[in-house]
Amino acid sequence: MKPTPLTPHLRSTAYSSVYPPAEDTFLLLDVLEEHVTSHVTSPLICLEIGSGSGAVTTFIKSLYPGAFCLAVDINPVASRATRETARLNAQDIDVVCSDLGSGLEMLYGKVDLLVFNPPYVVTESTEVSNGGIEASWAGGIDGREVIDRFLPRARKFLAPSGVFYLVGVQENRPEEICTSVPGLIGCIVATRKAGREKLWVIKFTRNKQESNSS
Repeated sequence: MKPTPLTPHLRSTAYSSVYPPAEDTFLLLDVLEEHVTSHVTSPLICLEIGSGSGAVTTFIKSLYPGAFCLAVDINPVASRATRETARLNAQDIDVVCSDLGSGLEMLYGKVDLLVFNPPYVVTESTEVSNGGIEASWAGGIDGREVIDRFLPRARKFLAPSGVFYLVGVQENRPEEICTSVPGLIGCIVATRKAGREKLWVIKFTRNKQESNSS
């Protein structure tokens, strides 16, 4: 097993607006490690949306040293934290400050491994646009407002044989999410209880018809 990336710098108040690695992070890392053994071809381009601490992209780079790994976050402090996490763990990744991958249209159709641990907690819609640490977990109505904004873009990013992993909780109605993106097929590949939350990870791939027409 690959070790979880070290993030001692997150204890500094300078990173108080950054979501630290938690149970949802660890579930995603477990799924990504399993991905290595279940896929023959290694990804060439990996993209994480909402990198937060940078633990996930840093972990991905340790799994696939030859891949181009890009981490995106709208929070500039999170972008700095991501760079520092990669540096402390001796991994070379790229970091961009962007809202859900906006401005990265050059990667449409090219991403082999796409991951997103979004703000998924059910809150008032007004909390979604708040700054600070709240922005890392406030998901609005049904915890779906940020998720639903990104899903159509996920389809655009994925390479024909690409894989997209999405994290959330039961209140987000994961079974509905699995079938909500035209051209993509989703299935729940992992679940875990974390306190009162039931976490899940959905794996999306392009359906065969979509891949053949791309």
